[in-house]
Amino acid sequence: MTERTALEVWGDPIAHSRSPQLHTAAYRALGLDWTFERRRVPEAAFVDTLAARGSGLRGLSLTMPLKGAAFAAAKWRDDCAEVTGAVNTLLLDADGPRGFNTDAGGIVRALREAGVDSLDGARIVGAGATATSALAALAELGARHVEIVARRPAAVAPLQALGHRLGIVVVPVPMDAAAHAPMPVTVATIPGDARVAAASANALAAAGGLLMDVVYGHWPTALSDAWTRAGHPTLSGEGMLLHQALLQVRVFTGGDTGAVLPGEQAVLAEMRRALVGG
Repeated sequence: MTERTALEVWGDPIAHSRSPQLHTAAYRALGLDWTFERRRVPEAAFVDTLAARGSGLRGLSLTMPLKGAAFAAAKWRDDCAEVTGAVNTLLLDADGPRGFNTDAGGIVRALREAGVDSLDGARIVGAGATATSALAALAELGARHVEIVARRPAAVAPLQALGHRLGIVVVPVPMDAAAHAPMPVTVATIPGDARVAAASANALAAAGGLLMDVVYGHWPTALSDAWTRAGHPTLSGEGMLLHQALLQVRVFTGGDTGAVLPGEQAVLAEMRRALVGG
């Protein structure tokens, strides 16, 4: 009997992941009898779990805290993964895992869907791992000046170095600043349950523009609430989740993020329905 093609999403925690619904909808639309399951894998167990995988496992979607470990495990990486130091997608080839970062592309596609085709400046809230993908995404949209709001300005130093490589001037701004300069787009990359002082959230929202909060499991967030009260538009992380998953499907079926799917708009529509339906 031919072994079924299997895909999995790994992380810790993992029960919240919506990837199985998205990917299952995509492969059903493509007429592929592929499976996609969750697996809780702590960071310390990643290397051994990857080595012990079954032969039918075609690829992995990686969530926190495994994107750095996946980067280290990849024998080849796409440009976005190399720039950000993060891999959220592994294609398990016979010659070794191939690593991709589809998070940045997911942010770009979600912002373009919201009407943001280009920008000169933007703001990121948070200086963790997701901020690197956000910075790469903003660079693709043309940003040349990005403020990064962080509780510890010293944490912005690696992002300043990344900004230099991307041709972006990165300026650290304290989270408790009393006021912020207007920006057309703010990308929030902090956890949804992170505590943000009301004064800080209100000061950021007062600067206006579109808020894209990458969170999708804790919505609304403190920042999205502040943006709504100020009368400004918001996007949850569901758009990023949807579009990064579509790019993953391209990788798993065609070997590359640029491998457009047959009937891709219909596939995307099925994935969107699965996301909305929970």
